[in-house]
Amino acid sequence: LSHQRPGMPSGARMPHQGAPMGPPGPPYGGSPAVRPGLPSPVMEPSRKRPAPSQQVQQQQQQQQQQQQKPVGFPGASEMPIRELVPESQAYMDLLAFERKLDQTIMRKRVDIQEALKRPMKQKRKLRLYISNTFNPARPDADDSDGSIASWELRVEGKLLDDPGKQKKKFSSFFKSLVIELDKDLYGPDNHLVEWHRTPTTQETDGFQVKRPGDVSVRCTLLLMLDYQPPQFKLDPRLARLLGIHTQTRSCIIQALWQYVKTNKLQDSHDKEYINCDKYFQQIFDCPRLKFSEIPQRLTNLLLPPDPIVINHVISVDPNDQKKTACYDIDVEVEDPLKSQMSSFLLSTANQQEIASLDNKIHETIESINQLKIQRDFMLSFSRDPKGYIQDWLKSQSRDLKLMTDVVGNPEEERRAAFYHEPWSQEAVSRYFYCKIQQRRQELEQALAVRNT
Repeated sequence: LSHQRPGMPSGARMPHQGAPMGPPGPPYGGSPAVRPGLPSPVMEPSRKRPAPSQQVQQQQQQQQQQQQKPVGFPGASEMPIRELVPESQAYMDLLAFERKLDQTIMRKRVDIQEALKRPMKQKRKLRLYISNTFNPARPDADDSDGSIASWELRVEGKLLDDPGKQKKKFSSFFKSLVIELDKDLYGPDNHLVEWHRTPTTQETDGFQVKRPGDVSVRCTLLLMLDYQPPQFKLDPRLARLLGIHTQTRSCIIQALWQYVKTNKLQDSHDKEYINCDKYFQQIFDCPRLKFSEIPQRLTNLLLPPDPIVINHVISVDPNDQKKTACYDIDVEVEDPLKSQMSSFLLSTANQQEIASLDNKIHETIESINQLKIQRDFMLSFSRDPKGYIQDWLKSQSRDLKLMTDVVGNPEEERRAAFYHEPWSQEAVSRYFYCKIQQRRQELEQALAVRNT
């Protein structure tokens, strides 16, 4: 027989060359156990073999269930650890706490993922500085620039209390900037200075406009904020109805739905339709409309948001070389918490560390299980060495018989008492009957061949 039992885990083998003895399976009791994971041998119909007792069947089922559990996981190792190490209750409590902690972290990660799908904005103050300088004409100047009086307008700004490490450029807050000068002084072709954002625009900290002139000039600054996500100005009638002036499309549709629910405008029979009240009829120009039609009908009612308009006087008074005006503008910036949430989701260092610790725990528990199997083997052998070896040899014989598809039990069949059982007479009769039937078929086939 082989030292290695078929189907056994590593470490469970016969002792050889001083290696620790590994058990052939679970500890043997009064009745020999069957190797777990293999079905019991099928009884030959010609033999009246006694069926295994109900207790043995239950033991086999329990052993199969235990073998199906993966070694190293808490569910498969709690009982051995508790039996061998009474102080392991703290470890079991730690496992229960870890399961709760994992569930909480997973729930929080899902919440963070859902929160990142929505815009996370924070209102901040953008301080705008508008200043100008005047350069009077110098008759003794050699270049043409110095011989003509000129002024220079500067438009700059910064975010107050910006906690970000990377300071945002001033131009990143705007979609366009238009400076309108006096049309009478600079003509219809030179009185507008425009800047519009393009995909290749380089962000800047400010804008400068230089023009010749020695008189004070009135100018108008039009600043269009770059809303992300885009915002729209509502039609005056719809704005009065919803109480919203400028907002994103999703918020406008949500406000419309809230108005429909508050005033019970949804059709009670056909939930897809809205029965318009007099205000809705004035705005949408229909007595009844579908929910799916609202986004399309809103297109004509949403306008670009109003620009920020600032009137400024470019002073050329020599006594006032630098005149500065300050304005505070409310802008929306990304919440710094969003970047922290994104970095938390993308960070894999903690997961790798936890996975390595879990693997170490599983390896330790598997080692404990192997040591417990060896200990049970030694204890069973020490209690009854002779009986244990006999049971072991019987188990090896059964395993070999299952592997080689041997029918019957050679150990019992080699004894004379085996053939004096009550079933032997019937078995012999069946044997001769089968042989006669086989011989008759052979004769009939031979005669059929001769006749043809």
